[in-house]
Amino acid sequence: MMADKVKSTFDNRRLPLLWRTVLLLTIFVVLSQVIIYIWVQRSVKGHFEQMDAEIITHAAFNLRKRLSDAPEPNVLSNALPNAQIVSNTANLSVPIDADHLHSSQLDYDLKTLITDANGRLLTSVPNGFADELPIEVNIASLWQQYREQQFVIEINDRRYRALIIKDNEVLAFIALPIDVHHQYLVQFNRQLSLILLAITLLLVSIAALSVYWGFAPLATIVQKMKGINPERLDERLTVSDMPLELRPLAQSYNLMLAKLESNFDSLSRFSDNIAHELRTPLATLSTQTQVMLSKPRASEEYIEQLHHQHDTLEQLSSLINNMLLLAKTQKGLKDSQLSPVDTEDLMTKLIEYYELIAEDRRITFEKSGVFASVLGDAGLLQRLFANLISNAIYYAASDSVIGIKASKLTPTSLTITVSNRLTHALTQTDANKLFERFYRHDKTSSDHSGSGLGLSIVQAIAQAHKGKVDININEDTFEVRVALLLS
Repeated sequence: MMADKVKSTFDNRRLPLLWRTVLLLTIFVVLSQVIIYIWVQRSVKGHFEQMDAEIITHAAFNLRKRLSDAPEPNVLSNALPNAQIVSNTANLSVPIDADHLHSSQLDYDLKTLITDANGRLLTSVPNGFADELPIEVNIASLWQQYREQQFVIEINDRRYRALIIKDNEVLAFIALPIDVHHQYLVQFNRQLSLILLAITLLLVSIAALSVYWGFAPLATIVQKMKGINPERLDERLTVSDMPLELRPLAQSYNLMLAKLESNFDSLSRFSDNIAHELRTPLATLSTQTQVMLSKPRASEEYIEQLHHQHDTLEQLSSLINNMLLLAKTQKGLKDSQLSPVDTEDLMTKLIEYYELIAEDRRITFEKSGVFASVLGDAGLLQRLFANLISNAIYYAASDSVIGIKASKLTPTSLTITVSNRLTHALTQTDANKLFERFYRHDKTSSDHSGSGLGLSIVQAIAQAHKGKVDININEDTFEVRVALLLS
């Protein structure tokens, strides 16, 4: 129960349709933009890394070639006039043209350190680059760690992509500054973020406007619903003015209004009819009572008048009971009220009862078909078929036959048809109105004391049993078909 309460609270707090749609689209756009941002960022970063790696690889190739092509060792001071010479060990010195090396690396701001195998500095390009190295940085240790594998190192608050090569017992440390690329990437990411944010806001704004514009016809339906009242139930939406997606909703709305209008008219007629049905006997009782009280009368007159009032009260009681029965059946039946009902036995008893009434007009019954058990309330089903048979006797022509036929039109239901030959012609339209409460087709006859609720009760009882009842006029034959579920 607590879960249902929480669920109900959640449902009541749901965002409007417009904002839910915009929120969903915003989440989708943001996720798409994040994916695009990460992909572009990685692509640009990967491009710079590949370009830096190619520059260092090319510089290392050229340096290795010069180291390999060097002549026999001589004095380092004579070979490197412009280089910073730290070690003057003859057997480790290599004749390298430092000016040529320096000029070849100006285009990319490459920096180079050349040391012996123990990490002692031989030369650096540019000259001051050796002083920038931290004390803890040792070229020989870096060689043992990376061995001609490129790596990133930070020197004097600047980031470098570096490579160490070894040739002729000489270690060459090549470094390419990449802090410019890093600064460019930071600025590029900032601009990319602003662009993607602007695109996101633009897409969300367009989506919100589109959704709002697309849902605008719903406002028309809302206004129509707000204006519903008993005097304006004939108003309808113009379906052709609605978008294709909303036309089924507009058609359903018009259908709902048509049903409301029909039910309201039926309710209005019912209210008028029930007022009339109650007013007449009550007025009769009041008048008769006033007349009897106007002067003293003999006891026989009082007794006779009491009999008249008793008949009137019986009529009122029957009317009230019928109304209560209609109200009861409209609420449906409980499972405890349902049980198998033998229609064969039920019809036999009803025919035996009504045969005496039908004999006065020389009307006979003809029962045919296979009657089976149906699921329902025995008392209500007896009332249903009693109303049908009594109406058939009243409206049937003299010297005619009332047919009661059972058939299985579907595997799950039993259809019982009560038919009779009419004394007066009746159209299908008039026949359909017989289900309305208090409707009487033959209003001029005074022989029938019914209130016009007979077929209304039949329909209500059938619907309470999840069944169906309909009327069919075939020339002068009147047929009422009742379909009930088999047990």
